[in-house]
Amino acid sequence: MLSILAAGSIFFPGLFLLSKRFLKHAPGLKWSEKDAVIVSSRLVSSVQAIMASSAGYIIACSCEDIIEDQHWLTSSYILFAVPYFVYDIYAMFLCHWYKLQVKDHEEESEAKPMRSAISGYLRREFLMVLHHVVMVTVCFPVSVFWRQGKGDYFQGVMFLAELSTPSVCLGKILIQYKQQHTLLHKVNGALMLVTFFICRVLLFPYLYYAYGRYASIPFYMVPLSVPWQCNAGAALLMAPQVYWFSLICRGAFRLFTRASRHKAAPSSKDSEPKTSLLPPANGYSPRETDSH
Repeated sequence: MLSILAAGSIFFPGLFLLSKRFLKHAPGLKWSEKDAVIVSSRLVSSVQAIMASSAGYIIACSCEDIIEDQHWLTSSYILFAVPYFVYDIYAMFLCHWYKLQVKDHEEESEAKPMRSAISGYLRREFLMVLHHVVMVTVCFPVSVFWRQGKGDYFQGVMFLAELSTPSVCLGKILIQYKQQHTLLHKVNGALMLVTFFICRVLLFPYLYYAYGRYASIPFYMVPLSVPWQCNAGAALLMAPQVYWFSLICRGAFRLFTRASRHKAAPSSKDSEPKTSLLPPANGYSPRETDSH
């Protein structure tokens, strides 16, 4: 157990440091510290998501009896992934810190002290930090000890929730570098919307459905047939997913309504005097760059 925890504690921070060093020093790249930190943190999150999803697929496909069957990868990957959530809290703060420094520089204001930066980070990312803390302090002991080896299938299916993470990370990178106007951003946004809904929102109703089929009871009777701790845990885990999905939907709505306004703009501009200014040489309008 300790060796697997140690492996995860080395792997995720190590991958982050290697990626950051490569982006900063590789010939032809030589990115800034801020850019290297932000992209490296997204890369590590995507790698963890791919590993978790792969483990989840293997586990779910291997368990014929969804309650009694066990797979060694279940507890092993949980132990390996726990350090990731601790690391990611720090990585998210680093991203926040560098963005804050850039903002202060652009506004020509004094750099904020570390205490102010930490409090601002906790306010801004409270739900995500809480999610990570709960994963370590509650979900880890429940998954490894309280289950007593039962329900590996359900644990594997829950790993598959990470399928949506790579598209979320890519979307954040594209927004960070003002690429909201690109086709890649629109395609990735649609993929993120679909995968997040299927893998994170529909996930919990599916788990109840799967148990209902196993126990030969109607779907609506499942909550009354399982321990109350299962219902409470599912509700606590599903609530932030629904909230984040609503934010994704809101962002997608803004993106496509903005695109429709841009398409309608040339017809209205035909009647304007021809003395209007040329578009910016960098290809971005202020309205696009100010968003997000």
